[in-house]
Amino acid sequence: MMIRDAKQYIESLRDGREVYMYGERVEDVTTHPSLRKAIDHGALDYELQKKSELRDLLIIRSPTTGAQIRRYFQIPRDSEDLLKRQELIETTTRHSGAVIPFMKEIGTDALNALAVITYLVDKKYGTNYYERVQKYREYLAENDLTIAGAVTDAKGDRSLRPHEQHMPYYYLKVVDRNTEGVVVKGCKLHTTSAPIANEVIVLPTRAMTEKDKDYCIAFGIPVNTPGIKIISRAEPANLGSFDHPLSSRHVTLEAMTIFENVFVPEERIFLDGEWEFAGPLANLFATWHRFTGICYKYPFAELMIGAAALVSDCNGILHATHIREKITELIIYAVCIKTFGQEAARQCVISENGIAFPNPLLCNVGKYLFANNYHMAMKLLQEIAGGLVVTAPTEADCKNPATKEFIERYLGGRKGVDATTRMKVMKLIRDIGASGFAGEWYVGTLHGEGSIQAQRISIFRDFDVQKCVTYVKDLLGIP
Repeated sequence: MMIRDAKQYIESLRDGREVYMYGERVEDVTTHPSLRKAIDHGALDYELQKKSELRDLLIIRSPTTGAQIRRYFQIPRDSEDLLKRQELIETTTRHSGAVIPFMKEIGTDALNALAVITYLVDKKYGTNYYERVQKYREYLAENDLTIAGAVTDAKGDRSLRPHEQHMPYYYLKVVDRNTEGVVVKGCKLHTTSAPIANEVIVLPTRAMTEKDKDYCIAFGIPVNTPGIKIISRAEPANLGSFDHPLSSRHVTLEAMTIFENVFVPEERIFLDGEWEFAGPLANLFATWHRFTGICYKYPFAELMIGAAALVSDCNGILHATHIREKITELIIYAVCIKTFGQEAARQCVISENGIAFPNPLLCNVGKYLFANNYHMAMKLLQEIAGGLVVTAPTEADCKNPATKEFIERYLGGRKGVDATTRMKVMKLIRDIGASGFAGEWYVGTLHGEGSIQAQRISIFRDFDVQKCVTYVKDLLGIP
């Protein structure tokens, strides 16, 4: 039992895992420049505990063992627990360059969803999944492990169910069972932090039918389990901090995680063939994960507000009416995000076994709001900053004796703002709004935590439309 530090986390990744990047197998993820950048960002999750003012937020006492554990592994019982989780994710993100570390967030979203659904499965079938989930939670907490979530399948033909696909492994499938466990084959996509996590927890991605029961599987195993092969997305290394103030240091990695006849021991299986629970599990995970999305998007919105105000000040127009109007729109955007998170926690739902989870309708509306309006918010920042965001000289030009004088002469701002200060702000806005890193955020904001259409479907399902119809009928005297 221990709370690990960054060095111990990094050392734990030297475990023989099978990771590929840029067409080559990575023998040691801790020494690969692109992966190391993501590792160092993730390690901030372990560095923050050194800040005395944050330790009580980050670390709690286990209610079962009394040992110190990360708050991420807490089983939420009421609104206060959920509000603390919101504060935890916001604070961690804010101290990590407004880029969430994603070391424990998605994995514990999955654990919390499983804790509710497995109780219901056990009640119906007499299984012991809930006990397994709780033992796994305790194992993760006691060893302070990082955990990735693998949920999204390859899917193939989106109009067909898993069992109808022409390629039988477009969805992760159980291909063998014995008294000791199961063997699975297939892959999961978009698995954030999988190349640099200790464990991976797997959930079904959609509702299923009885014919899909071999695809209805949930489990948690080490990332270095034989047969797991991880292909990381591209990530440029050695970016300069002047030209890339965020993306040179603060990135998360997504990957294609392949399960090539991977054995999962019985005690690590949390759902196996109980197909009618696949949909509820996927939906509840989505609720948790959208709550996480709301929590980490607020610090990023704060970053946008700060950048907008600072660049306006550098340009001498902070007090211009049209600038203040645009910044006000960004403030409204940010406050709405935070408020939906708070209200989702305050108006939480308590499960049959006493676990609190965020209000699904409010989580979906909050996630829809920040995703559907993200491009608009970034447009406001781009409009405020101006074209120099993408046309500014590089750091090398700013240092070159042949060009430095001209840059300092012509690219300063209002009186008291030199060219270097102004360029730093412009480079930040370029990094978050007009770079490859920014493009990933554009797409990730739309599709991370589920696509906008997924939110529309959930919102329509969870809102009582018929109540409104009855209200109108009563108003008009229609029987």
